[in-house]
Amino acid sequence: MSGWQPLGDSGFLFTFAATLDPAANARARALATAVRAAAIPGVADVVPAYASVAVALSPDADPEATRARLTQLPVPDARARGQHPPRTVILPCCYDGPDLGEWAAHAGLAVEAAVARHSAATYTVALLGFQPGFPYLLGLDPALAMPRRPAPRPRVPAGSVAVGGAQAGIYPRDSPGGWRLIGRIDVSLFDPRRDPPSLLLPGDQVRFRPTPGEALAAATVEVRP
Repeated sequence: MSGWQPLGDSGFLFTFAATLDPAANARARALATAVRAAAIPGVADVVPAYASVAVALSPDADPEATRARLTQLPVPDARARGQHPPRTVILPCCYDGPDLGEWAAHAGLAVEAAVARHSAATYTVALLGFQPGFPYLLGLDPALAMPRRPAPRPRVPAGSVAVGGAQAGIYPRDSPGGWRLIGRIDVSLFDPRRDPPSLLLPGDQVRFRPTPGEALAAATVEVRP
């Protein structure tokens, strides 16, 4: 455990682990919540990642005083639950992505079996990143992991459900991307007019409900407390 280390000249970083560890992720989300709740003067932003928390300072902050306040916060232990009361968000998903067949073959499965495994899992939103509202999802069945494409696509459509290595994710907006595209949702993941803007938040549980393409637009998202 590193404690709060300088992150350039305008921030600090606390690191729990160097791997994709769900327990470390929960601790990082819990620490981010504690930092926000403390309302420490000089803290401009708090950004939890897989197993670390970054704190950005405002231009008028006193770095040493801020670091001293951060150091006084209790560090969440292995029993940490994360950032907020957990919700389960069930997303209707049409499994018709351009990489679906290759992905299933890489797993040694028929397409139907690969889809069944993917949709049977419960995923945890580990963090948001890459672009606003992009959820990095832990919980992918190891058998379904697949390396990213050798060369990224210039354009991945918004709503694409994807696999990148041992992670799952969803592209909120059209963008370049190198993950394997296996399906799509017809849901806005990020809208700056909403509060909060992101539909999914770190710590949320996510399930995918297989849905035919023609029914996708009319399907509803379920949010369970």
